Amino acid sequence: MRIVVIGAGVVGVTSAWYLTRDGHEVTVLEARDGVARETSFGNAGGVCPGFAGPWAAPGMPLKALKWMAKESAPLKLRPRLDPAQWRWLAHFVANCTSDRFARNKARMQAVAHFSKACLVELREETGIAYDHGTGGVLQIFATQEEAEGGARSAKVLADLGIEHRLLSPDEAIAVEPALARSRETLTGALQLPTDEVGDCHLFCRELARLAEARGCRFRFGTKVRRIRADAGRVTGVETPLGPVDADAVVVATGPWAPKLLDPLGIRVPIYPVKGYSLTAAITDPDGAPRSSVMDEHSKVMITRLGNRLRAAGVAELAGFDPAMPKPALDGLRDRVAALFPDAADFGTAEYWHGFRPMTPDGPSRVEVTRYPNLFLNVGHGSNGWTQACGTGRILTELVAERPNPVL
Repeated sequence: MRIVVIGAGVVGVTSAWYLTRDGHEVTVLEARDGVARETSFGNAGGVCPGFAGPWAAPGMPLKALKWMAKESAPLKLRPRLDPAQWRWLAHFVANCTSDRFARNKARMQAVAHFSKACLVELREETGIAYDHGTGGVLQIFATQEEAEGGARSAKVLADLGIEHRLLSPDEAIAVEPALARSRETLTGALQLPTDEVGDCHLFCRELARLAEARGCRFRFGTKVRRIRADAGRVTGVETPLGPVDADAVVVATGPWAPKLLDPLGIRVPIYPVKGYSLTAAITDPDGAPRSSVMDEHSKVMITRLGNRLRAAGVAELAGFDPAMPKPALDGLRDRVAALFPDAADFGTAEYWHGFRPMTPDGPSRVEVTRYPNLFLNVGHGSNGWTQACGTGRILTELVAERPNPVL
């Protein structure tokens, strides 16, 4: 089939790769001038199935209220006169129950671990390189309460059969020796040794190149104005450069999906949640993490990507506000510098922000719509890099009307 994929972030690129490999004639339309220039550009770099789970969890609404007065809080709500924000928040709160959290987490875990297997298979098949590492992820705790939460997480991981280790502070430092120089006190850690890291932007560039070699076409600087539909089916899309006909269309536009789908009467519960990152050249390799550290206290992930240090965090509900408040950036830098004071020259760090396409319950939406040839691969939230290969595979099976490989 002739398939148009709208969006060239990591979800769009992986969708295009698997569809092309399955024999389809694929064209990717992207408004920006290259792949992964939006949400996929500067993320934390972790491929972390062990952490896959919904933000909608018991106790989260109360935490969010407490954090509202703190400018550099891990989760920051900036209320707006935006009905979409309040609808999303209402659904989010409704999902903060133990039963819904457990159900949503199980769904996300299944997709995330399948996706990790797909990524490993893709790497073995193609030899793709993207500053990746297989050293696992270390979640560190700064308080006794956080350590107790880690013990509860470990029980869930054990029930799911996921490899993990609860560590003492000394054992955590043995895994990540640079933490011995930290100015912060540790109360313990949770190690996920099979998780991975990698540069998502570099991965997208390399996978797009491989897809093009198989016949996939990428058209950059091409904004899709609308999806055309007639007689209960989509027929293609309209762009400023003219129409593009298609036998099927895949929407992989992350947080911008609602705007594209609303005119068709298709509602997807996605809201943009802004996050920030910094990237700095490593100046002392022994002072930087070997792989990736998730700081539970600040919800900041700090990752080694080749000779660079990437740190990302903060979840800000403020619509598509492009501002980068100094307190948020300073809080990110200060926390990383406290944990790894000798790792990099933080004064020359480059800062970035992106909009995570969050669903209120957590799981992404990989599905066919009421138009039988219009497909969605959206709503991955903070798990896009972790789940992209898996949802690309699931989408391809859905288009071919084959069984879902995760069920």
